Amino acid sequence: MKAAIYPGQGKGIVIAELPDPKPGADDLIVKIHRCGICGTDLSMTKGGLWDFGVNVQFGHEYAGEVVEMGASVTGFRVGEQVGVLPSPACGNCEACRSHGNHVLCQNKPGTAMVGFAELARVPARLAIKLPSTLSMADGALIEPLAISLYGVKLARVEPGDRVLVLGGGTVALYAIYWARRLGAGRIAAMSRSHRRRGLALKMGANDFVTYGKNEIGEVMEALGGAPQLVFECVGAEGMLSKAVQHVAQFGRIVSLGFCTAPDPLIPAIGSYKCASIQFAVGYSMREFIYIADQMDKGHVDPKAIVTREIALTELPAMIERLRAPNSETKVHVCL
Repeated sequence: MKAAIYPGQGKGIVIAELPDPKPGADDLIVKIHRCGICGTDLSMTKGGLWDFGVNVQFGHEYAGEVVEMGASVTGFRVGEQVGVLPSPACGNCEACRSHGNHVLCQNKPGTAMVGFAELARVPARLAIKLPSTLSMADGALIEPLAISLYGVKLARVEPGDRVLVLGGGTVALYAIYWARRLGAGRIAAMSRSHRRRGLALKMGANDFVTYGKNEIGEVMEALGGAPQLVFECVGAEGMLSKAVQHVAQFGRIVSLGFCTAPDPLIPAIGSYKCASIQFAVGYSMREFIYIADQMDKGHVDPKAIVTREIALTELPAMIERLRAPNSETKVHVCL
C-alpha cells in the first residue's frame, strides 16, 4: 500500500510503499477514503520542539470502509463505512477513568494516527459506524468537530452568553458551530482578514470583526457588551493576551489553539476581571458517537469548510503550500 511518511527533523513528507497491514484478533482493516489535513500536521512536521518523530505515519482525521476483520471482532461487517477515533487509550489512567479523554491517556497502547495511507489497521473499539445519511467526507470531519465540541462543553455555555471566537480556521469555525447549537446568544468571530467571514457567518456567527486598534469597541458593539466567553482558536503568540483583553468581568476563556511557543500575557488584567482560563485538548468517544448521530441534524452542513480535495501523491506539496499564506480552510486527501 501507499502511505505518507514523515522522515523527522523537518524533512519533507514522502509517499512510500509499505506492506499491507494484517488484522490482529481485535482489529479492523479499513480502506481509507478521506483524511483531512490538520494544523497539527503542519506544526509537528516542521522540525520544532513538538515533533511527530522519525519515519512515522500520520493523519488523524479519517474515515473509510471495513475490508477485513480480526477473528474476535463483532458488531461490524465488511463493507461498512466507519469513522475512526485515532488515539487508543488504556482505560485505566486518570484521564481515561475521570474524563474518557483518549488524547490525554498516560499509557497509550500504540497509535491509530495513520490516515494518510491506503489502508489502516484500527482497533475495532476505536471505530464508529457512520449512519447511512453521512458521507465519507462527513466521517473525516468527526475528529475536528469533536475537538471543538469538547472545548465548547468545557466552557459551560449558558443560554444567551455573548461569545467571541478568535480565529477563522477549522477549530474556530466549529467552535462557532457548537456554541450556536448549545445555546449561545450573539456570537462574533474575529480574524486578521475578511477571507473567512462568509464561513463564520454560515456556521452561526452574528458578526465578523478584524483585528485592529478599534477591535474591542467593535466586538462590544457586535455582541451588545463584552464577551462572557472567549474561545482562543489561533494558537499563535499574543492570542491569549488578546482573549484576556476582550473577556468580560467574571468571564471565561477557553484555549483551543494549542500554541507551542511561549505566549506572554499580563495576569493583572485578567485578575481585575476575575476571568478564568480553561486549556483544552482532545475528546472522548462520547463526542465521536454524538457527532456521528447528530451531524445531519444541525443548522448547517459542516462540509462547507472543505475547500479542496487532493490525491495522496499531492500531500507533500500541499503540506508545504499550507505553511505559507493560502486561501484554503480544510483540505481533504481522497484515496
